[in-house]
Amino acid sequence: MPKLPLSVMILTFNEEDNIELCLKSLISWVDEIFLLDSNSTDGTLEIAEGYGCKIVQHAFEGHTKQRNWGLRNLPFTHEWVFALDADHRVMPELAQELQAKFGKLSGTYDGLYMKRRQIFRGQWIRHGAYYPKWQLKLFKHQKAACDEHEFDYRYYVEGKLGYLKNDITEDNRKEGDMTFWVSKHNKFATETAEEQLKRRAGILQWQAKPNLFGNPDERILWLKSRWYTMPLYLRPFLYFGYRYFLRLGFLDGKQGFIFHFMQAFWFRLLVDIKIDDMTHDAQG
Repeated sequence: MPKLPLSVMILTFNEEDNIELCLKSLISWVDEIFLLDSNSTDGTLEIAEGYGCKIVQHAFEGHTKQRNWGLRNLPFTHEWVFALDADHRVMPELAQELQAKFGKLSGTYDGLYMKRRQIFRGQWIRHGAYYPKWQLKLFKHQKAACDEHEFDYRYYVEGKLGYLKNDITEDNRKEGDMTFWVSKHNKFATETAEEQLKRRAGILQWQAKPNLFGNPDERILWLKSRWYTMPLYLRPFLYFGYRYFLRLGFLDGKQGFIFHFMQAFWFRLLVDIKIDDMTHDAQG
């Protein structure tokens, strides 16, 4: 089949463990692939060149700023952009769905949600309300932007939004090493704590209106706004109980336990500790 009139944007920095699987899931059916790279020093660029990618270098200033820079500055050939990370892979079923329906979808919608499968240390986290996670990854680039103050770096699109039936996976091969996971999430915890404090103080406003009955992103923002009002140190226990017991996270076995425990009692507990410390520091 002819390649679809899509441009792909992938952010990279030292992603030689992930990028080839991402590119393999795209190369046969999309017309154009941009790597927005932040001066990788490993084999990332050599792998990308082998797949005919267009490589653009831009110093990394933060995930959301990098994404917005790409949307505003990359010379996309096509109106529609598929925005991915190096650890994403497009499932064959999703590629087939787009090949069959893209002409109709692109004439009807301005952005398309798809389901994301979280893979952790080789295991699909099916339970704990972690699947499906709807993400807005395919859109008309001139109508899209990220909230540059939001840690989760979601895309917001002006216009009509639709839903695809099939999945992408997120499978960061580097996270098989828990030392890497801990280091990465320590940085994320600082960024998350800083954002939460600013939103609780009203310094930052959401780019979309939180709405329990809105689209998937508006629902997430509604849940976040409620989460921010809950007592520190109690939140990780509630999070773990909800994910692991109420939503059956224990059905994912050993890796599911590690995943939910680390998400609750390492990452989210660390966020609360950092919020507590930052609050005390600000008070002198």
